[in-house]
Amino acid sequence: MPESAESEGRLPRLKLSLRPTAESIVRGGHPWVYSESIRKQNREGEAGEIAVIYDRKDKFLALGFYDPDSPLRVRILHVGKPVKLDHVWWEEKLAETLAIRAPLLSESTNGLRLINGESDGWPGLVMDRYGATLVLKLYTPTWMGLLDLLGPMIVAHLSPERIVLRMSRNLQSWVSKNGGPGDGELLHGPEPGGVVVFLENGLRFESDVLRGQKTGFFLDQRENRQQVGELSEGRDVLNAFSFSGGFSLYAARGGAKSVTDLDISGHALAAAGRNFALNKDDPKVVACRHEVIKDDVFQWVEKAGSASFDLVVMDPPSLAKREAERGRAIEAYAKLNAQAIRLLRPGGVLVAASCSAHVSEDEFFHAVRSTAKRSGRSFEELGTRLHAPDHRATFPEAQYLKCIFLQFAK
Repeated sequence: MPESAESEGRLPRLKLSLRPTAESIVRGGHPWVYSESIRKQNREGEAGEIAVIYDRKDKFLALGFYDPDSPLRVRILHVGKPVKLDHVWWEEKLAETLAIRAPLLSESTNGLRLINGESDGWPGLVMDRYGATLVLKLYTPTWMGLLDLLGPMIVAHLSPERIVLRMSRNLQSWVSKNGGPGDGELLHGPEPGGVVVFLENGLRFESDVLRGQKTGFFLDQRENRQQVGELSEGRDVLNAFSFSGGFSLYAARGGAKSVTDLDISGHALAAAGRNFALNKDDPKVVACRHEVIKDDVFQWVEKAGSASFDLVVMDPPSLAKREAERGRAIEAYAKLNAQAIRLLRPGGVLVAASCSAHVSEDEFFHAVRSTAKRSGRSFEELGTRLHAPDHRATFPEAQYLKCIFLQFAK
């Protein structure tokens, strides 16, 4: 990779300076620069360029990925002293990132996030592992020009059977105009011939790495699923917004009498059935009655009878895609969890989760606690949890996952 476009006789290197507040924020480690924060630049930038940011004294401040089509104009790659983005620099960066995740891999868990974007210093790049398959998901054009450099490095470090490329919708649109591999194409290795199977805490799950949501599975709820399993013995469990049944399978292995998957997607419910079938060698999974309900969760919980379950997982998709939706999302969380509490028998447990980045942990936990108090039922808070270790979030905008566990009196 050339150090700059200037070295190839094309355009001069893209140089930016920021407004004072933005400069301080970048110096403090925040990885995003918005368009309105740019005070001056030497020319119009192109998507995929690496921009050099200078401070108010015209000294080097940072390097970042430039995108003229996004209000998030620069994703910061490096802050501090000048560096040369050569093979050695990328090699060291990859090795350091993977070393952080190494302790999380085990014989019972080979599905986890290996690189978590900006929070790991890889702006706009996520890499998940599902057994011998790696899924690389990209969100910004600059990475397309780095695939030939990074692909062989990843293979050398991890020896995967295959690497699948996934892209955000915006990047798919850019690639369709500018050329390059498409979403779901193989960067390395053979086609998987369908879904791939991986292990999470000894349970087998399938991941649709080519066409599934995100990278094929929601790995970020691993610790919360584990706790649900520990709370499920002898209980009738409802998994609302169940998707492919992750919480349900943990509950079954934990000794639940029954689990009910509730989701509007027949495709997701079918995947849950296949995940149960993958674990039919576990006697507790086999003994647990597994039922499915294909319906809109919001409508179903409103019309359902009361006191039907001993544990309810309420884990909706993001209810606030943008800041303007935050207020309505908080109201929706309160309403959904009020209905969930109504469905709980005495001694029942509510597991309430949110993946809405625009709703803070304080706002979400307050909404659930206030709803529980308004129910008039006595309860004990068993705990809260934020991001899993492999999904660490090092700046406010990356902090999306929240989960709270409440047990109601008998």
